[in-house]
Amino acid sequence: MARGVNKVILVGNLGNDPEVKYTQGGMAVTTLSLATTSVRKDRDGNQQERTEWHRVKLFGKLGEIAGEYLKKGRQVYIEGSIRYDKFTGADGVEKYFTDIVADEMQMLGGGGEGGGGMGGGRGEFRGGGERAPRAPQSAPAPRREAPAARNNDFGGGDFADDDIPF
Repeated sequence: MARGVNKVILVGNLGNDPEVKYTQGGMAVTTLSLATTSVRKDRDGNQQERTEWHRVKLFGKLGEIAGEYLKKGRQVYIEGSIRYDKFTGADGVEKYFTDIVADEMQMLGGGGEGGGGMGGGRGEFRGGGERAPRAPQSAPAPRREAPAARNNDFGGGDFADDDIPF
């Protein structure tokens, strides 16, 4: 029997600061309001923008990181799954919710209004709390080339075009 796929990828900007709450067991549950905007042309050739708002939930360490580093306006990449929930209020009225449950988050861009807690760089985080490997933020190391590669730029070098085997 084939399994289904429930995967969502969003790149957008936060509409407000993250809201972090904790369960009785101490696990962080962070809610984000994420806006994605698409642009298309109508029949007359005018550009039309459409903004969709998504409610994103992040749990555990991923939620703690989002609550600490994300601010309103920040651009973020979210990867996760879509979940539909139904809730019956005290008045007996059923309410429906659509949430994106994030498995991965990557901070993008310069940080928006609130700036970024990470110096405007990129930071990628996964749901298990581990951080994806990334290069240190120090000055880049001097570029080293292999001696044989230094002269093989096809503009000048130690060989003639006739020496190329293709």
